[in-house]
Amino acid sequence: MAAAVARRWRAGLPGLLVLLVLRGARAEQTEEHLKREHSLSKPYQGVGSSSSSLWDLMGNAMVTTQYVRLTPDMQSKQGAVWNRVPCYLRDWEMQVHFKIHGQGKKNLNGDGFAIWYTKDRMQPGPVFGSKDHFLGLGVFVDTYPNEEKQQEHVFPYISAMVNNGSLTYDHDRDGRPTELGGCTATVRNLNHDTFLVVRYVKRRLTIMIDIDGKHEWRDCIDMPGVHLPRGYFFGTSSVTGDLSDNHDIISLKLYQLTVERSPEEEKRDKEVFLPVVDNLKLPGVEAPLEPMSSLALFLIVFFSLVALVFAIVIGVIVYNKWQEQSRKRFY
Repeated sequence: MAAAVARRWRAGLPGLLVLLVLRGARAEQTEEHLKREHSLSKPYQGVGSSSSSLWDLMGNAMVTTQYVRLTPDMQSKQGAVWNRVPCYLRDWEMQVHFKIHGQGKKNLNGDGFAIWYTKDRMQPGPVFGSKDHFLGLGVFVDTYPNEEKQQEHVFPYISAMVNNGSLTYDHDRDGRPTELGGCTATVRNLNHDTFLVVRYVKRRLTIMIDIDGKHEWRDCIDMPGVHLPRGYFFGTSSVTGDLSDNHDIISLKLYQLTVERSPEEEKRDKEVFLPVVDNLKLPGVEAPLEPMSSLALFLIVFFSLVALVFAIVIGVIVYNKWQEQSRKRFY
């Protein structure tokens, strides 16, 4: 049965790519290549124990033959797995095969897990087991509502956040003040496979889920104007508190996407050094301004000097007239 599901999933990958590239007004030519240096899959050889492994374990995370368990179904546990190799891809797609399950009943389980693309790695903290004030992208599969009175979201809930290092993830409000968008996703204690895809192409962040056992993708988040620097690290982390769950990662597969760009798109997609989202003001940083051309700089300096000389001439004329009037009054 598992082998059949795996075959269907692999067979469905081209369909996923076709569906995603056909989004929008026109189709685009896209090629995809699995990047093994950024991927984690069975049999997880050497993960967390070998110096040659491409992945590190942190906290209570453990490796089995079938999955990497970030946290067990026990209170006050924290774990993560992080890629050792920074990613310099321009366009990419991360496919996450995961499973969340445990003994707790509805709303008596927690807390969920996060998928990261960040500058720093292997730093524990309060945001699903990783550091706050991060630089980069966080995608959160949140299974427990901390804000009891809110009625906007139905949990479990998937959301995303881009941080320039100045923002705090508001745990008490389930990250609502800083989320880019999200969707409800019933992902606990299911008898079929659950998948999530994070796609970053042409500064557009797209998140889709396959959690219904129908091998069909459902939209979750689609956000244009997302600027992420290259050279950050992929990872995933989880934490439990008074409530708990097993948070298992079966695979993380990163694909390089080769996308055609027009000259205008090439000019627009310039390298950035801080994460930023267009039309979404983040404290402490503004969207980068276009650099001033040498001609514009010359004209500004030239006319500034002309204005200064003109002001001096006017000042001299006014002063001479004042002196002349003063002499007339004296005589």
